[in-house]
Amino acid sequence: MQPGDLLDLDVTAVAHGGVFVARHEGRVVFLPDAIPGERVRVRLTDTRKASFWRGDVVDVLTPSPHRRPHIWAAADVGAAPEDRPGGADFGHIELAHQRELKADVLRDALERFARTAVPVTIEPAGGADADGESADGTGWRTRISLHVDDEGRVGPYAARSHRVIPVTEHPLATEAIAAAALAPRRATPGRLDFVQPADGRVRVIPRPDSRGTGRAPADPSAREVVVETAGGRDFRVDAGGFWQVHRLAAGTLHGAVSHALTGLVDPEAEHLDLYGGVGLLATAIAGVGGDSTRVTSVESDARATEHAGENLAGWIGARAETGRVESWLAAFDASASPAQRARLREGVIVLDPPRAGAGKDVVTRLAALSPARIVYVACDPVALARDLGTFAELGYTAPSVRAFDLFPHSHHVEAIAVLSR
Repeated sequence: MQPGDLLDLDVTAVAHGGVFVARHEGRVVFLPDAIPGERVRVRLTDTRKASFWRGDVVDVLTPSPHRRPHIWAAADVGAAPEDRPGGADFGHIELAHQRELKADVLRDALERFARTAVPVTIEPAGGADADGESADGTGWRTRISLHVDDEGRVGPYAARSHRVIPVTEHPLATEAIAAAALAPRRATPGRLDFVQPADGRVRVIPRPDSRGTGRAPADPSAREVVVETAGGRDFRVDAGGFWQVHRLAAGTLHGAVSHALTGLVDPEAEHLDLYGGVGLLATAIAGVGGDSTRVTSVESDARATEHAGENLAGWIGARAETGRVESWLAAFDASASPAQRARLREGVIVLDPPRAGAGKDVVTRLAALSPARIVYVACDPVALARDLGTFAELGYTAPSVRAFDLFPHSHHVEAIAVLSR
């Protein structure tokens, strides 16, 4: 069969990455915009591989009871597949069922890559008793990125493409972000970032294309220092720097890590916050341990490290250091005194790596340090599972995984695992 051919297929499962699984004569076909249990009409888009094909859903023949009109009308299955904007790939599924599917993906990843079947729970942003999440899971994005094409059109990319799709709404964004994003403007080809920090005022940060001349210079507006809040504390961060996107996410993670460490932080021990950003989770460690807690936040971005030092200034034993985590750990291993190693064996390590995960080298070094607890915060189920599998081989296991739906209407999910020797 060739791209463009039509098939009627039964959808059997959800897969990692926001796609769903159907089969044709035994061959897997990956589809977006479907739900397990549905029968759909599919236009094939890629038949190059012998092991699997890809296709687009062009009609739903037997809908799931969990299907509803897409939260973003432009992305509904009634629109041409090439014109559906990306970023809300679960928006056609009722919110409670989205969470069930995300938990399924996380369980499957743990079974496949970590070879474990621990309990998995999933909660809305803010936790199980949260009253700050909107009932329909909209209006949560305090940051969005839109693209500007050569004709000056501003909008998201079409799903799985680099073609700008002009839209008339941004349902996942806060009202202020949506209004700013839809306002008429002239823009240089590249990207526009819209950021709404705790003060409520939206910043618009242009990021023009380099056009073959190397990396484009950073716009000065990206370095404006803004204040965000989480866990009852203020955090200094660059407007263009990293901060959690969901308006409740930073507080959710700060609270979850604090809860996981309650009673476990010895202020006389050594503690680490790896991939620490501006110090959000380092303050969770120090907040549990008290004023004299020794905690070191390690972050590769020098500007974020500068802010982390200021955000941790309330703890006399806290510091922030710039460095790649793997290099910092290698240097620590080479230079740490016996007393430092002994204090770290009584301490905790929190890590929140990028989407690719920490990787075998970092995991091996962490296990060799033999801390009392390791708290792993993950934004990718497969990367988490791979690293937990390595940790298990080295003697560290987690009895359960607690997940949070910090990205409603997308396939993304955040998870926390607490590991002990």
